Parts: sequence; structure tokens; C-alpha cells
Amino acid sequence: MATIVRTKEGSWRVQVRRKGKYASQTFRLKSLANEWAVETERLIDLGGDPTHQRIRDPKTVGDLIDLHVSDLHEVGRHLRRSKQAVMDALKRELGTIRIKRLDRAAVIKYGQQRAKQGAGPVTLAVDLSYLRTVLTHAAAIHGISVDTESVRLARAALTRLGLVGRSFERDRRPTEDEIDALLDYFDNKTNAIIPMGRIVRFAIATAMRQEEICKIEWDDVDLKKRIVVVRDRKDPRRKDGNHQKVPLLNLAGFDAWHLLLEQKVLTGGKGRCFPYHHKSVGTAFRRGRKELGIEDLRFHDLRHEATSRLFEAGLSIERVALVTGHRDWKMLRRYTNLKPEDLHQLQTSKQASEEEFFRMLAED
Repeated sequence: MATIVRTKEGSWRVQVRRKGKYASQTFRLKSLANEWAVETERLIDLGGDPTHQRIRDPKTVGDLIDLHVSDLHEVGRHLRRSKQAVMDALKRELGTIRIKRLDRAAVIKYGQQRAKQGAGPVTLAVDLSYLRTVLTHAAAIHGISVDTESVRLARAALTRLGLVGRSFERDRRPTEDEIDALLDYFDNKTNAIIPMGRIVRFAIATAMRQEEICKIEWDDVDLKKRIVVVRDRKDPRRKDGNHQKVPLLNLAGFDAWHLLLEQKVLTGGKGRCFPYHHKSVGTAFRRGRKELGIEDLRFHDLRHEATSRLFEAGLSIERVALVTGHRDWKMLRRYTNLKPEDLHQLQTSKQASEEEFFRMLAED
């Protein structure tokens, strides 16, 4: 039996319980909710599984989104939280539009509405990218007649309006004074549960993200070889199964291997090396930064600092990539913040080396 109720947001939520099976879905229009309920009950009566229900005759953009998600699930690719949020936004704002009526004006209106809701240029660019992916998928896999050109034209218009754009490459590096102040603050906070001083040092020593630090298992640490395996490391093309071996170095001002030895005493070498939720680490970092009056500094900036220090230590770009996990070496350019004064130091160092070389020749 189907139950249809209206949500606080004004949508219609359908719940179908029939012959021991259960399915639910949310729609903007009650008429679409009724259609889905009837189709789902018919599917259950025929012995089908409502959790794998297919859209046999897609009529709306919402149907195309459901079809795209269903196809991904069939091949074992489940949406992550960020992509699911985008799909939910697209379905909420465009889901009831008939496929043939999805034109440039409709997409531009969507972009303007999202901007009013607070979506920035980068967020809106991602939305439009996923929308085009859904439409292309429908045309390529199912032969459905869709207008992908309308999304391209709308994107061009929204770009001219300044509502769509690329992200700015952040180049914030903490100063030595800021790092010293943070470490002094965290080290003297004796009642703190999370050893933030050690985590900050480890982040600078390894260039790891806070999520990566907090999910390392002791089973993935080889203290003899001084290597740790970071599982499912973030990558734009491959997230699941992207396991990488990361060396525990002492080149960025802190010894990653020694820091893990200290942490092993604290945890007993069981479970996670840093058994804390990454969001709690982020909250503690922001609280310390705020109390110290340090502006515009994020935990992720420590990864930037670490990567820059590895270059400054003389590592080649391919060796830095082994630590940071970057597969595209071009991405590392944003982390190499060489200053004009650094070039003078390099030149002076080179001249000193040449003078020493010729002096040794003269002595021989």
C-alpha cells in the first residue's frame, strides 16, 4: 500500500509497502508521486525488486537523473556524498521539467536561482557539468533524444554574468611565527583529548590531508621500512582502491617516523594511528587559529606548506609526487611558491659552490 505525504519543503514523499517489500521516493509534484506509486506496486506484484526499478518511459529531467543513478548502481558505482548532493539539487530544481522543455532559458533560470541560494561560481559549474553528464548518458546509453547544446549555451551565458567560473588557486602558506604559535598553543593545552600539536607536525611532515591522517591503521604502517599505506587516497579520476605507499620522511622540519613512534605509545599500536574524527581535528584547528588571531588559515594549508618545503629541500617533482600522491605533476605547480628572494639565495649558493670548486682546483 502506498502512503503519500507532503514534506516541510513542499515536496511529496511516497512510501510503498507491499508483499514484504519497501520502496520510497520524493517528487515535486503529487501527480508524479501517484504515477510512481502505481508503477512500483505493479512492479512488486510482478515479482520485481522496487529498489532496482527502471524508468521505462522517462518524461522528465528527474527521470533522466534517476536513470543515470540507477545505471551507476548496476555497475557498482555508488554516488559519494558531494555528487549525491548535486544530483539532489538538480532533481529538486529541474526534476519536474519535461525533457523536451529543458532549453537554454530553463538552465539559465536554474543557475540564477542557485546563485540566489548562495551557490558560488565553482559550485554552479559543477552542477552544470553533472547535468550535461546526465543528458549525455541518456543519449549515449539509452538513445533518448536530449538537447545537450542548451546546457553549453546556458553555461556560456552564466559565465558572462559571472555566476559560473573556476576556483582560484589558493596559495596561503603559514608563516614560521604562525606555526610556532599554533604548536605552542596546542602543546600547552594539557586538557585536550586530541594531540593537535603532533597532528599539525605530522601534517607538515607528510603533506597528508586531515581525513587521511585520521584513517591510517597501524596495520598499514611499516615502521622498519618507514612507509605507510594511505588507502582510497583522494584522486579526481580514481577514489576507491587508490592505495598509495607514502614514505615517512624528515625533510620538512618534522620527523614523520618519530611522530608515529610517539603516537604508538599513546594508542598501544592498535586500531587507527590517530583515532579521532577528522571533523573534530578541523574544529580544534579552527578554534586554536581563532584564539591566536590568525586569519585565513585552513588545515589544508598545512599540506600546501609541506609540499612547498619538500621542493625547498631539493626533491624533484616526481619524488614530491610520491609523498603527496599527485598523479598529475602539473597540479604540483600550485604548491611551489618560490619567492623572488629565493632566486637570489639560489644564485648566491651556486656562486659559492663555484668559488669553492675553483679554490680546490687552485690548491691542487
